[in-house]
Amino acid sequence: MPNQDIAADPVSTLALSVVVPVLNERDNIPPLVAEIVAALRGRVAFEIVYVDDQSADDSLAVLGALKREVPELRVLQHARQSGQSTAIRTGVKAARADWIATLDGDGQNDPADIPKLLQARAAAPAQVRLFAGWRVQRQDSASKRWASRWANAIRARMLRDDTPDTGCGIKLFERAAFLDLPYFDHMHRYLPALMQRAGWQTTSIPVNHRSRSAGVSKYNNLDRAWVGLRDLRGVAWLIQRSRQTGVREL
Repeated sequence: MPNQDIAADPVSTLALSVVVPVLNERDNIPPLVAEIVAALRGRVAFEIVYVDDQSADDSLAVLGALKREVPELRVLQHARQSGQSTAIRTGVKAARADWIATLDGDGQNDPADIPKLLQARAAAPAQVRLFAGWRVQRQDSASKRWASRWANAIRARMLRDDTPDTGCGIKLFERAAFLDLPYFDHMHRYLPALMQRAGWQTTSIPVNHRSRSAGVSKYNNLDRAWVGLRDLRGVAWLIQRSRQTGVREL
């Protein structure tokens, strides 16, 4: 079967699409969906778009069962495993709202923080198109926290994106602005710098962070560091080569 994009509805009354990429997270799916519903139902018209990246466990079956119980839930599956950035982009392209909230599928992001991001958006200038979560109290292992601090320091020095925690999974951004960004694997780790390159403003919002309650991390520090250094050079090159200008129509 050919790999086809899932197009979004051209007309929608939804105010928010929550996009969640998952790979082998079957035990984290039900509680996270319940938390998203509890945080948003009655506050805002929303949908939840889960993108299964060809899980080897029964994540897809769990999602299918939940879909019959949660009317806001939509479920997409990749034809082949393609990574987190592609899963996020798949969900954003399929989303029917103009604004997107993303969460990691491991349950470490707290859906109760989404209303906080929405409140920040309501008070922000129109030029701010990305509200990035900032995990001020990380609940990861000491080695992962150290690796993150090291990576953030190098990234900040190279990209000057004024973002303390670019790797946090919970973010709120405009769909159109995101889809206008250059796409590459691991791009989700550089959204503030890429948004700024496109001429938009970004801001960081302190959010809750939780320990993983089930499953295992899909990354190790060595692999992440190697890929990160290579991507940093590429993003720095994109920033150096960018040209922005205002436009007026006569």
